[in-house]
Amino acid sequence: MVALKGEEGRAKEGEGGERVSWLGRLKAGLARTRAQLSAIFGGRGVDEALFEELEATLITADCGVEATEILIGALRERARRARINRAEELRQALAESLIEVLAPLEAPLEVGGVRPFVLLVVGVNGTGKTTSIGKIARWYQRQGYSVLLAAGDTFRAAAREQLAAWGARNGIPVISQERGDPAAVAFDAVHAAKARGVDLVIIDTAGRLPTQHHLMEELAKVRRVIQKVEPGAPHEVLLVLDATIGQNALAQLEAFDRAVGVSGLVVTKLDGTAKGGVLAAIARRLPKPVRFIGVGEGIDDLRPFVVREFVEALLADGEREG
Repeated sequence: MVALKGEEGRAKEGEGGERVSWLGRLKAGLARTRAQLSAIFGGRGVDEALFEELEATLITADCGVEATEILIGALRERARRARINRAEELRQALAESLIEVLAPLEAPLEVGGVRPFVLLVVGVNGTGKTTSIGKIARWYQRQGYSVLLAAGDTFRAAAREQLAAWGARNGIPVISQERGDPAAVAFDAVHAAKARGVDLVIIDTAGRLPTQHHLMEELAKVRRVIQKVEPGAPHEVLLVLDATIGQNALAQLEAFDRAVGVSGLVVTKLDGTAKGGVLAAIARRLPKPVRFIGVGEGIDDLRPFVVREFVEALLADGEREG
């Protein structure tokens, strides 16, 4: 049984039940990736065959070659130093090594330093970007922040309607224009947030592929226009990544980072993939903070990324429920 020491909850005092529920959802969401890893750690000894099988499984889970080599190297050293000869003991060693690899990604997004804090959200089509914005807005609203949303996806009427529905459900105002210019929507939203004394403004953008250079340049324009009304903004550029695409997420991250300077990530759809190891690949290749992870469609299925919670859910052996 993996029991990670020093675990600290993010929930406020009195919300223990809510946190347990989140850990349960996280564990359920990572079930497919966990199943791949758990099959290796049955009642067996530690030998070269186990290391080779684990290496192949980590690569299959999209940890990436570089991160996998680091993890396997660390495991060999831990096994030698601690004289580990049971696979179950190696599971705990893997947990500790994985925590070390993923640690640079844990950095909760603090939005209270400036007002308004301007959050620009980007990504390709189909990542769950607009839905994630609604959930993030709700998260900060529950922390006591006032929020305003900007429907900067002016290409899809459905996106504007979806964002408006999220706003209506939670009593959050939404700035929108029919057939408007995305930069103009962003400008109006930031200006409105300043005038109203709003704490946080979240700007949606249309999904686009990194190869669509004119659309990537449009994002750069949105950023420049935001800076005209609020110097220093956007204070955070969040890229929403779909975990099911595995290693392709790295290519998206690199492209969007070149275009607009990504400062944080939202990783969605971890519940629908066996590629949960992609976070390890990101940590080695381009370690941007993972601000939130998503494991479902519910409003509470997107939460800040906590390394120990993630690793516990990924490597739990079934004897312990989150």
